[in-house]
Amino acid sequence: MPCALLTLTACAPLASQQAEYPAGRARLALPAGAWEDLGTSDQAVRLLPQPDGRIALQSRVLGLRGAQQELLAVLRVQTNRGNDWQGPMFWTGSCLPQQGVAVEDATKGSRVRVDCLRFKRWVDGPQWLEKNQPDFARWLLGRKLAVSAPYSYMSYRYATEGGAMVAVDVLADQRLLRPRTRNNEEFLVAGRPALQWGHELAQAVRVSTGMMDGYLAIPPFPYAAAAP
Repeated sequence: MPCALLTLTACAPLASQQAEYPAGRARLALPAGAWEDLGTSDQAVRLLPQPDGRIALQSRVLGLRGAQQELLAVLRVQTNRGNDWQGPMFWTGSCLPQQGVAVEDATKGSRVRVDCLRFKRWVDGPQWLEKNQPDFARWLLGRKLAVSAPYSYMSYRYATEGGAMVAVDVLADQRLLRPRTRNNEEFLVAGRPALQWGHELAQAVRVSTGMMDGYLAIPPFPYAAAAP
């Protein structure tokens, strides 16, 4: 008999249910895979217009392991520590163009909102991350963590005038985001699945800021990483 029709017997959770982790006010629901919790940290970010304005944030980092325990992806989610943010907030310089990075600014340079997606298709070593995301690079180095190279970098920032804020950074083995290519035509369009994944991630983040429990369902990567 289907579980929904049983009123007196508790139902066991399904194997396909997503693992969940708290991150500040957010409730992260992860896609299927061998995820491991790499820890949390708290931050207090200074913001205008208040001279001594602060916004309390919390980050959680999770890693995805492959069949040989290799690190396929690292996901960092940073969001408000609680639901007690107070606006208005001003956000400046949040979505600047960058050479070699696909940048989409849905707010057209707004100072009171952030809606910024960034995608670096090819990162072949730690130097780029050290230059562009030094705090993230130091965090990984301090824990002796390295994603299989070459990998891609995706980030999404969303913030409102009222003070809601979510930032997601992803380092992912390229096999998770790009199909195998056999010719120039396939190579030229190989980045489309990754950008589509980024758009799905962005939509999930936007939805989460309107949820009391901050439910944030991370979409599954476009591809499963096959053995090298």
